[in-house]
Amino acid sequence: MPLNIPGLLVPFQLVIYPRIALPHVSIKDIRQLNFRTLKKAGYRGAVFDKDNCLTIPYQDHLVPEITEVWKECLETFGDGNVIIVSNSAGTYLDAGGIQAESVSYHLQVPVLAHKSFKPAYSCISAIRSYFSSLPNPVKDNELIIVGDRIFTDIVMANRIRNAHLNRSNALASPSESTNAANTQSPDGPLAIWTTGVWKKEAMVMRYLEQSLVKAVTRWSTGEPFDGARFLKVIPAPEIKKPAKWLPGWNIFQRS
Repeated sequence: MPLNIPGLLVPFQLVIYPRIALPHVSIKDIRQLNFRTLKKAGYRGAVFDKDNCLTIPYQDHLVPEITEVWKECLETFGDGNVIIVSNSAGTYLDAGGIQAESVSYHLQVPVLAHKSFKPAYSCISAIRSYFSSLPNPVKDNELIIVGDRIFTDIVMANRIRNAHLNRSNALASPSESTNAANTQSPDGPLAIWTTGVWKKEAMVMRYLEQSLVKAVTRWSTGEPFDGARFLKVIPAPEIKKPAKWLPGWNIFQRS
């Protein structure tokens, strides 16, 4: 796969604004998300990464373990309000859009066509154009962006958030800007980071991304975003205890 130049340039932006790498919510996989609660909170659209978020890398089928929650997601947000933005399917690497068509067929959602890799600003522009063209347009602050990579998915979400916040502050009075900055609701997309992997890939880079998030979180000031209300409590699998045999049964067995 060719070098992701926009992704490689992210560390230079981190020097100036390290918080751009911080997700609002961290989960193992999307089974932890409560999509109905997200919808009630005002989120109306969703952008998902593909590889190691919804599918095995380089495959087009949904991971079986998330079939039910994916169905819930689609039913909650509605037709057209959930899209896939991948750095493989839908890019210039996808000759004739064949992979995008396959992914769209198997996941039952549109795959965004974009010329530049995430988190490029041209890719962000393509996302905005798509959601603004819907019969009931979805705004930046009504999106959730879900992905497994910090330098692409999470940085892209925070770039959209920052642009939305800057536009809002430019149009708002000073008091309104202060109130918006103090709210617990993010002024822009909700950046959701999936930390689990369905198949090991780029593990060194993932380790570096996790270390970066821990370091930035440790040194950041201000109240962290409370995303717990958007999560489901998934019960741990029941561990069956070995049967306790009666002493007489053991004697019978030895005889």
